[in-house]
Amino acid sequence: MGRFQQVRASVARAYQVGRESVRAARTRELTSGGGEHFQPVAPEAEPPPAPVTVPHPSTTSRDDADVPYSLRISAAWSWRLLLLAIAVYGVVRVIGILRFVVIPLAIALLLTAFLSPAVGWLLRARLHRTLAVVVVMICGLAAVAGTLTLVVNEFVSGAPQLGNDAAKGVRQIQNWLQTGPLHLSDAQITRYIDEAQSWITDNSSRFTSGALATAATVAEIVTGALLVLFSTFFFLRDGRKIWRFIVRLFPLGARWRIDDAGQASWSALGNYVRATVLVAFIDAVGIGVALVICRIPFSFALAALVFLGAFIPIVGATLSGAVAVLVALVAQGPIVALIILGAVIGVQQLEGHVLQPLIMGRAVALHPLAVIVSIASGVVLAGIVGALIAVPLIAVLNAAVRRLNKRRPPSIPPGMEVVSTKG
Repeated sequence: MGRFQQVRASVARAYQVGRESVRAARTRELTSGGGEHFQPVAPEAEPPPAPVTVPHPSTTSRDDADVPYSLRISAAWSWRLLLLAIAVYGVVRVIGILRFVVIPLAIALLLTAFLSPAVGWLLRARLHRTLAVVVVMICGLAAVAGTLTLVVNEFVSGAPQLGNDAAKGVRQIQNWLQTGPLHLSDAQITRYIDEAQSWITDNSSRFTSGALATAATVAEIVTGALLVLFSTFFFLRDGRKIWRFIVRLFPLGARWRIDDAGQASWSALGNYVRATVLVAFIDAVGIGVALVICRIPFSFALAALVFLGAFIPIVGATLSGAVAVLVALVAQGPIVALIILGAVIGVQQLEGHVLQPLIMGRAVALHPLAVIVSIASGVVLAGIVGALIAVPLIAVLNAAVRRLNKRRPPSIPPGMEVVSTKG
């Protein structure tokens, strides 16, 4: 190392020692409290970040964020309701096309719900299922055939007398038209009768076409009755197998809920049918006793009509009672007709205020407005048969929806199949 490098190294060591001595002196001053404290210079504060707009959880894009919340909710409800209405319309159209199949199947389900307890009694008596179903159906057909036979025999025996009474009533009306406030002459009455006969003659083609349509309707009724019999037999015998097959069509996670809702709906349908039969029987007995006491012709037939009419809630009892009052008016006069009218009103009040809340209220809980709307819709879609099956259909849907909203399915292990184990 040369002399120049030695001098340079000495100067560097002296500079380093000097810096260390100055640092040590400053440290002593700070620890002893003397002198000025060192104040670090704070860096300049960064500007605050720009506010971030958090979109509403219901928005999926900027366009949704610019649309008012109420309008988005209304639009969402609108298109969903529109799709639901289209689906309902499609179902109604399909049912209308297949009404000659759907209506007999619906009636068969009602009969199955009514007859299934009898089949259960025979099964508990160790009878084979097929034999039990055959026995129950034969007994049911015998009861229906016996009732129809009694009604037809009574009608045949009482029709001549009722015709005479109706002729007397017509003559009384003619006398009233002549001697009453209208003061019509014989010529005027004869002219009106001739006009009515000519109208019937001119429209004979319509009556003929109506007769042909009636014949076609009779054929459809016979075909539907056979379908009802066969469907009822297989529903009673293989109902559990059919239901298990339907349940297996759904995804595994939904099978328990579908089975549970189906069991609740079937129970509601059975309760409705049995309660309706009981209420109809009480109505028929009450009005039938009044008809027998007043010696009204066709008492049994009118009681049977009241029994059938009671299956149409609210409307059926009124119509059948009106027929009974008209027959009493023709056969026995206005005084007896008023007595029958009082009996009909009394029975309907008993049904509406005692029987319906006590029996039907326990079977199925439906608001009267829902009953009226369902009956009107059934009449528009399928006539009298639609009115018969509308209320039980609404009762079944009501029970299913309530059960689906009330209960939750248990945890189902993977690969397990859930089917009903009930009858």
